[in-house]
Amino acid sequence: MALRRCWRFAGIVPRLLWNSTVLPGASIPGGRGSVSSLVSTHPGCKISQLLLYSRFSSAPPSSDVSYEQLKQLLAGRKAVVIDVREPWELREYGFIPGSINVPLGQVNTALQLGPEEFKEKYGGEMPQQTDNIVFTCLAGVRSKNALNTAASLGYRDVQHYSGGWQDWVMHEQHK
Repeated sequence: MALRRCWRFAGIVPRLLWNSTVLPGASIPGGRGSVSSLVSTHPGCKISQLLLYSRFSSAPPSSDVSYEQLKQLLAGRKAVVIDVREPWELREYGFIPGSINVPLGQVNTALQLGPEEFKEKYGGEMPQQTDNIVFTCLAGVRSKNALNTAASLGYRDVQHYSGGWQDWVMHEQHK
């Protein structure tokens, strides 16, 4: 199966690239991790094929946002913050002020709605594909999935608050 995934790149990559050698642990252009991490997750692929895959992948580079960064983005209104938890979770535990609630199961559909329909259904402005979007959830798992969904739909500036609501509450209580 791994060979099948790699094989589709065979017609794209020049012969020179196929024979390239990269030292284990080397950084991958675009900040997507190390070569050894790619090789371990894609056995059977040549390193050059993996580098090409990482360069043209729709998945964004690592884009975690810290509590401090999120506070700055919210204060400057420089990002659309989307909380992907279920509505009952927000009612029971709370939410980040200024965030829009779009449950994870609805993210794909929601990001394809018209602006008016999005605003009517979710109560906030629909992000444009060029807007900075930060996804958040309880602890960073669902927000990472939402980030990948948005990236697959063509959104370029997507991030996620990996600490989620749990990290937010911890920082807010210490003030």
